[in-house]
Amino acid sequence: MFHFSRRDCCYIKSQSQLVYCNVRSMKRNFGGSTPTSECTKVSNKRQKNQNTRMGQSESGYVASKDFETRSDACSGQQSAVPLAVVEEILLNLPAHQVVQVCRLVCREWKELVDSAAHWRERCRTEGLQPYDASRPPEDWRLFYFLSKFRRNLLKNPRAEDGLQGWEIVQNGADRWVTERNSKPFPDNTVTRCFVTSHGLCLKEQLIDLKKEGYSDAFMDQLRPRIKISDWYIPPSGYRSHYTLYVQFLDQEKNPIRTCHPYNYFRQQGSDYPWCQITYVFRDYGPGVRFIRFTHGGMGWSGIRVTNSSVEICPAAERWTSRVEDCT
Repeated sequence: MFHFSRRDCCYIKSQSQLVYCNVRSMKRNFGGSTPTSECTKVSNKRQKNQNTRMGQSESGYVASKDFETRSDACSGQQSAVPLAVVEEILLNLPAHQVVQVCRLVCREWKELVDSAAHWRERCRTEGLQPYDASRPPEDWRLFYFLSKFRRNLLKNPRAEDGLQGWEIVQNGADRWVTERNSKPFPDNTVTRCFVTSHGLCLKEQLIDLKKEGYSDAFMDQLRPRIKISDWYIPPSGYRSHYTLYVQFLDQEKNPIRTCHPYNYFRQQGSDYPWCQITYVFRDYGPGVRFIRFTHGGMGWSGIRVTNSSVEICPAAERWTSRVEDCT
């Protein structure tokens, strides 16, 4: 971390104001829209309609030329500012603002934002590091965003809201119910579970990846790993059956891949502990738009399941679980 002199602080203040002024100016020129998309639109329109719609082409040329001139002017003003100071400014701004705003100000700032060093340092300062330091991520920016915004995509995974958020597929015998854990869970914050019956009980959730913030292009081009986890406990003294399967679906909700990673029968036995099932899926191909998670089972006094999760996660994580190619 840098320690700034008074002069450095003046630089930071002036450059922050420069960002603000440039962004406001760009927004005025492009009607409040995102500069990147609008510059592309203007440029494409100018090339497409050069011979047929001269008025619009000329207007687009003026707007684009004005943007380029401002970027060049910014570059000239910024040349006197040490790059280390600029880098510190960027590291102290929110990541989304750096990508969506600061990166567009001028060429020097774009190069800093696009550099692996910037995202590696941002990961370091925020404590986001790969488990194996000898195998760093290929893309530090992707690693940052996947790590920073990683979350469980399943709703109500711990039965805290009854059966809300789940679609019942099969509801045999005494049906699905929820209850407090009769056997303590390894994580003491997990206090409730779902319980099947002696007839087969299955429930599922359908995850819309686009609604969760993962665009079509992101899923098709980067194909991040998908981590599935579930916990179950069989009844003591009775035979039981636990099942888990996952489907990757296209836009029309047709299966692209169906993965049935776990289908387990337990013989009559004594006291069983909570069991965790974890799989990581990769190489599942393009076109994945939805994930269907289905689990359940049956046993004389019911299978207990809880703390289920589906996560989009970085590839630089250490996997203690099985990795499925799903091919």
